[in-house]
Amino acid sequence: MQKIKSLMARQGLKSPQESMADLSPVENLRIPSKEELRELREQSIDPQAEQEIINSIEEVYFSNDSFDMVQHELEKLPPELNLQDLEEYRDKLKRQQAAVSKKVADLILEKQPSYVKELERVTSLQTNLQLAAVICTNARRQLSVSKEGFTEASLGLLANQRRRQLLTGLLKSLRTIKTLQRTDVRLSEMLEEEDYPGAIQLCLECQKAASTFKHYSCISELNSKLQDTLEQIEEQLDVALSKTCKHFDVLHYTKVQLAYTLLGKTQTAMDQLHMHFTQAIHNTVFQVVLGYVELCAGNADTKFQKMQYKDLCTHITTDSYIPCLTDLCKALWEVMLSYHRTMQWHEEHDKQEAAPAPDDAAAAAAKSDELVVDRSYVKKKLEHGLTRIWQDVQLKVKAYILGTDMSNFKYDDFIVVLDVISKLMQVGEEFCGSKSEVLQESIKRQSVNYFKNYHRARLEELRMFLENETWELCPVKSNFNIAQLHEFKFMGQCRSPSVSPSRQAVSSTTPAQDELSLFQQYLQEGNPFEMHMEQKEEETEDVLASNGYESDELEKSVYQDYDSDSDVAEELKQDYVDEQTGDAPLKSVSRETIRSKKKSDYNLNKTNAPILTNTTLNVIRLVGKYMQMMNILKPIAFDVIHCVSQLFDYYLYAVYTFFGRNDMYESSGLGLISSRLRTTLNRIQESLIDMEALGENAGVHGPAEDRKEKVPSPHLSQLVVLTNSGTLYGLAQRVVATESLVFLAEQFESLQSHLDTMMPAAKKPFLQQFYSQTVSTASELRKPIYWIVAAKAIDYEQMLLMMSGVKWDIREIMSQHNVYVDVLLKEFEQFNKRLGDVSRHVRIPLPVSNVLWEHCIRLANRTLVEGYANVKKCSNEGRALMQLDFQQFLMKLEKLTDLRPIPDKEFVETYIKAYYLTENDMEQFIKNHREYSMKQLANLVNVCLGSHINKKARQKLLAAIDDIDRPKR
Repeated sequence: MQKIKSLMARQGLKSPQESMADLSPVENLRIPSKEELRELREQSIDPQAEQEIINSIEEVYFSNDSFDMVQHELEKLPPELNLQDLEEYRDKLKRQQAAVSKKVADLILEKQPSYVKELERVTSLQTNLQLAAVICTNARRQLSVSKEGFTEASLGLLANQRRRQLLTGLLKSLRTIKTLQRTDVRLSEMLEEEDYPGAIQLCLECQKAASTFKHYSCISELNSKLQDTLEQIEEQLDVALSKTCKHFDVLHYTKVQLAYTLLGKTQTAMDQLHMHFTQAIHNTVFQVVLGYVELCAGNADTKFQKMQYKDLCTHITTDSYIPCLTDLCKALWEVMLSYHRTMQWHEEHDKQEAAPAPDDAAAAAAKSDELVVDRSYVKKKLEHGLTRIWQDVQLKVKAYILGTDMSNFKYDDFIVVLDVISKLMQVGEEFCGSKSEVLQESIKRQSVNYFKNYHRARLEELRMFLENETWELCPVKSNFNIAQLHEFKFMGQCRSPSVSPSRQAVSSTTPAQDELSLFQQYLQEGNPFEMHMEQKEEETEDVLASNGYESDELEKSVYQDYDSDSDVAEELKQDYVDEQTGDAPLKSVSRETIRSKKKSDYNLNKTNAPILTNTTLNVIRLVGKYMQMMNILKPIAFDVIHCVSQLFDYYLYAVYTFFGRNDMYESSGLGLISSRLRTTLNRIQESLIDMEALGENAGVHGPAEDRKEKVPSPHLSQLVVLTNSGTLYGLAQRVVATESLVFLAEQFESLQSHLDTMMPAAKKPFLQQFYSQTVSTASELRKPIYWIVAAKAIDYEQMLLMMSGVKWDIREIMSQHNVYVDVLLKEFEQFNKRLGDVSRHVRIPLPVSNVLWEHCIRLANRTLVEGYANVKKCSNEGRALMQLDFQQFLMKLEKLTDLRPIPDKEFVETYIKAYYLTENDMEQFIKNHREYSMKQLANLVNVCLGSHINKKARQKLLAAIDDIDRPKR
């Protein structure tokens, strides 16, 4: 069936007759005739049987069109043919053919109406196509006629119009080209006027126009010329940008930045700007230093211009060093100020452009992103450039600082250098928040080097002062204070310690500017480094008094006879002095003042002016200079404070060696030098005093470096006489020396808090130790120094001789004291008078008079005990006489001095009363009272023998005394 269907489809819709005619001869043979067909139709074959016959046909007959049925059947024949089988097989094939033919015929007849209907449609379509061909032919003929009549004439007119328009455009282009050819003249004019944005705008427009007409041959040359002009503009723009590094001008910089924005090179401009700032720093410092070097060199042939900057700095002379440094800092300030103003310009410019209002949202967004990137780059570059610019400045100034040896500079000149550098470091801190480590390190190196030499020279100078000091009173006013000295003026300003002195002086006159930074103060005009040359005037000090007194009237009253009670008013003989401070009261005189004449007070109304010498004043000034240097340079604060301590140490040691050194201290048993004072003196001698310098072979002992840090011990001036009894063995000089040291210690105490703020935390224990072990011991020198006067002022030996002639083994109670008491009291009265004589020239403060009286009374009392210990025989009545003598001495003595209680009073009374002790009490007395010497205790036992102590008890008590003395041996 598939074969039949494909065959029918391939042949198309044909009539049955045509279909029969198209069959091949072989197929025609197999197709039945009309009669056969009729017979077949007439035969009534069962459709199911017919279908079974068709199904029995081999599949190969339905496979494809190229199948050869004859060949197939022939190949199926067996080798040996049987006629009967062949006929049967032939009949079978005929039946199959008949069934297929009948099926084909049925199908043809069934599709006949559809075939006829479709044929009619094809015929109708053919007719319509013939009609369309006729219509097309007529239309083409009519279009040909229209073309000849109208189109050619109209198109000719249109062509002429188009040609006219082209020529008009060409004329316009030629005029533009002519204008472009003349733009170079206008560009040159704009560049001369420094209108860089306008020139760039014009050049870019010309380039854009030239690109429009690039098809003209004359434009190619113009294009290259415009490109050269644009490069020339960029070069001039770079030069204009470099000018802003030294003198910033807002309008000029605005033009330059706008020009770079038009070029689209904002980031490149910022890179170039930083390169120009670096170059400006180098060129500026080189030209400044070169100018001073050539000026000082005169007509020298040295080619300084070819030198490196570092080498050039070594040719600066001492005289030109400070002016050159000042000009150097001025020039560098201008560069940094320009950079600061550049940053300000960009900050303000960013704020102004922060909120744009564009028309085209998309284009504006793209432009905004680009602006954000540029601004971010510029901001980061400028912020990074701060540190870089300041680093360059530091390196240039460092090379200048280290190029000259400043060790021989004058102190004031060196302070000016420190002042300028301190100001520069303040500029650096405000500029970029830097601590200026490079500058600090370089100035520290110079300062340490300078300060070592300076301090060494000052110590030698102090030794010279001390050796030539006559220890006369330096007359200063009663209200004298170290703050009145120029050297301490810097402490009066409420400024941070790192601020330079000149800045402090300015702040006092212009307090309103304290809150402004240097860049705010000098933004428009002025220079922070100009003040150094202006502030050279010194203020006058008003600290000295006329002849040491406040007025002529007081001076006259002082020189009246001190002993004349009738000529001197009672109030003038009194002058109440505070025992703690030594100061006189400011208000009315108290009851104690007018009570009675105080013999121990020898102030003579000199208004309690401080006692000090010229050397003391020089030391104080020197301390002020040291502190001023330390105030500017914190890194060397410890070195400076250490040197300040050496000044005090040397002064203390000199006063001690001049007036207080004596080998009799230990034998006196008075404990005149405390262990702390002795430790301090030993430390000073070991660390500061060059003992080898006193010997002949000084260079042999000790390392040279160690000896370089030491100073030879000073010698007392020959003009100072300490052996004259009329002057109480130089008491005036001793008072001036000792009390000037105490005054110096008080000034150090007042400076402690300030020094403590300067001292590094790790070194503060040194300062505390210096104050606790050295400064506080100054007043302790009074004891050994005044003890020498007390030991010589009274003739204690004469008293011992007189006491040895007294008979103590009397048998009756005496009512009259012995003569030696009156002699001793006369000695004290004479001593009192001499104190008055001395006080005419030098005020004797209450602590000093108390120490003198205490020493004299102690020595007198111990002399009494020693005299009583020399007695061979003594009765109870003799002991009573001793008590009478001592009570008489105390009664008269209390009228001479206000010192209470009387020193060592119990020392004498206890010894006298010990005579009455029993054996057991005597033994306990010996153990408890070690302040008495072995001789005194032994004498006490021997004198008591026979009265109430037997020989056995005597031996026991002497053995006890020997046991006490044995550990001391």
